Amino acid sequence: MWEYTDKVQDHFINPRNVGEIENADGVGNVGSIACGDALRLTIRVDENQVITDAKFKTFGCASAIASSSMLTEMLKGMKLEDAKKLTNDDIAKALGGLPKEKMHCSVMGREALEAAIADYTGAILPMAQGEVVCECFGVTDLEIIRAIRENALTSVEDITHFTKAGGGCGKCEGKLRALLAETVEGAAGEPTGAPKKKRMTTLEKIKRIEEVIEREIKPTLKKDGGDIQLVDVDGDFVTVSLRGACANCYSSRTTLKEYVERKLREQVLESLIVEEDK
Repeated sequence: MWEYTDKVQDHFINPRNVGEIENADGVGNVGSIACGDALRLTIRVDENQVITDAKFKTFGCASAIASSSMLTEMLKGMKLEDAKKLTNDDIAKALGGLPKEKMHCSVMGREALEAAIADYTGAILPMAQGEVVCECFGVTDLEIIRAIRENALTSVEDITHFTKAGGGCGKCEGKLRALLAETVEGAAGEPTGAPKKKRMTTLEKIKRIEEVIEREIKPTLKKDGGDIQLVDVDGDFVTVSLRGACANCYSSRTTLKEYVERKLREQVLESLIVEEDK
């Protein structure tokens, strides 16, 4: 399990400014539910170019909720020019730090802010002009290069932690390594002195998924007359079949994403995507 600071836990359990500003001056939408994280940020700007209000709606883990909540608190009363200078590191530091595997949540907050400001000013986001490198999560080369430069990233694993790129099928790992080498002066890919982290094998992944389903997910669903069966694991895509009361429940999609997928991401692998067998 991740170790969260008291501030992260507070903003997760008691999130501030949840909702949406009606007729907002700026709206920023980033991520997607299909990829596991999504954030909608709305801001109100007065005649003095001061952000007077900020609200958010997010779909994601505790870090995503806490980062969004903290961001809105930081924005209220801030001049627009100062808001443009906010970085993901500023958000993480305000929370007392985030686990390195969850830094992409602070990045998502900064990207939503940039999108909301661009919507207000009518500007075009430069990051949107990049070439998509990671098809699984829609991450562009410009987003990756910026993350490397701003956060002094030194490995492909770091890139995944900050952008989620490479956290899906893994096919873009070669491109990520090349971008890292090109961006970091004198780098030739991964640092030679650091041991490469061993990737989880397919068999290890399946075994751990089965263990979490049997130990935690099944007992919870059975309390409400439901059940679940693991059907297939293809890369980071986990296919399951909902049984019993869950099979015909109108909220089955919510059960899959907000409970099953979240549990597996927390205890097995953060990049897992759960789908229902049709």
